[in-house]
Amino acid sequence: MQPICSDGPQRVAAGTVSKLPVRDHLLARGKQADRAARFLGHAWDKGWLPPPVLEPDALWAAAAKPLGDTASAAEAAGRTQADVADFRLRLERLLDAVRNEAALNPLGQAMAYGQLVRVIGNRLKLGELWARKPEILETELAPPLLIIGQMRSGTTRLHKLFAADPAHSHTRYCDAWHPVPTRPDWRRIKGSLDLILLETLNPWLQAIHPMASGSVEEELAWLAGALNHSLYESQWHIPTYSAFSEARDPLPVYRELVRVLKTDAAHRACAERPRVMKAPQFGEDLACLLHLFPDARVVVAERAHEDVLKSAVSLVANQMALQSDECSLANITALYEHKIALRHERREAALSHWTGPLTRIAFDALSHDWQSEITRAYAELGLVLSNTALSAIQAEMAASQAGNHREHAAQLARFATQN
Repeated sequence: MQPICSDGPQRVAAGTVSKLPVRDHLLARGKQADRAARFLGHAWDKGWLPPPVLEPDALWAAAAKPLGDTASAAEAAGRTQADVADFRLRLERLLDAVRNEAALNPLGQAMAYGQLVRVIGNRLKLGELWARKPEILETELAPPLLIIGQMRSGTTRLHKLFAADPAHSHTRYCDAWHPVPTRPDWRRIKGSLDLILLETLNPWLQAIHPMASGSVEEELAWLAGALNHSLYESQWHIPTYSAFSEARDPLPVYRELVRVLKTDAAHRACAERPRVMKAPQFGEDLACLLHLFPDARVVVAERAHEDVLKSAVSLVANQMALQSDECSLANITALYEHKIALRHERREAALSHWTGPLTRIAFDALSHDWQSEITRAYAELGLVLSNTALSAIQAEMAASQAGNHREHAAQLARFATQN
């Protein structure tokens, strides 16, 4: 289905007008994305710019160029042979799916090339760092606090509330997408520039999933850095890669996650504080995650199936429409019906063997009385809810009440009246 280009302001509540263009269809996209796609296609046709080559060798050559002769050693540093082989195979299979199934437009091709060159480049730079400073990988981590739940089930809100407690630590957006520490550290600036570009191409991004360079962010980017399918299947129609990755042992992906987590904790000197971690993919791979973190605390977010599904489809349609002119809402809906069922099944199977600290929080209950729910959760997890923590959580909750997510709620309400 051809994405619809939208422009003009939209009303989000009685008496108010949003600065966003109207998102009048789930597959709508902003004018800047259309302009970028047209320009790139024209530039390639005219020979002004070389088109991106979405082949493993081409991506490796581009990513490895800054490291020169040290790239090969960097690929293996700190990693097992099985982890190196897993990444290579995943890259090959992912690119097969992108070329043969995703039907990317010129902007999508450019974005895919840029993302995957960055992923490989970060992987090599991390290896180079671990070769120079192997002690980083010996960093001892405090038991993490894992937020587990379906995409759009309230995990982001819970993540931010628990992360507000100064006794905890969290991953920042800039560190998630730029995981290699630098001195001086320019990553917050890089993260801000990334978001400016994304918001230019996708004007509804912040309404659907609010982000800021220095703020709390999930570990999805670190999973994507090891080529887990979750991020990529939310952008591109790649069913064969989703099926391949779902059936594959995720341990190499999560071993890389642990290495990056240790790197971030060592650099930011926060290893002794429990990391509040969250990604919807965690539910799918919970057995593996609990194997690596047997002393974790688990928070399960729960929300009605239909609410989760319609919000997930909205988010993914918004991402896919940017990069392909052949998006299918039927395919997206079928994918996330499958994802919701798979993640629930695997999550509950893993938790059936779990004897560690666990609490469950329903979306509606948290909305109705967040303080009672958080107080109960802290008690069930064996955590101390200090006055300082409560004040910080209260401030975070107050800030979220005026967040951009209300714009997305208005979009979903409008789409519901159209059906």
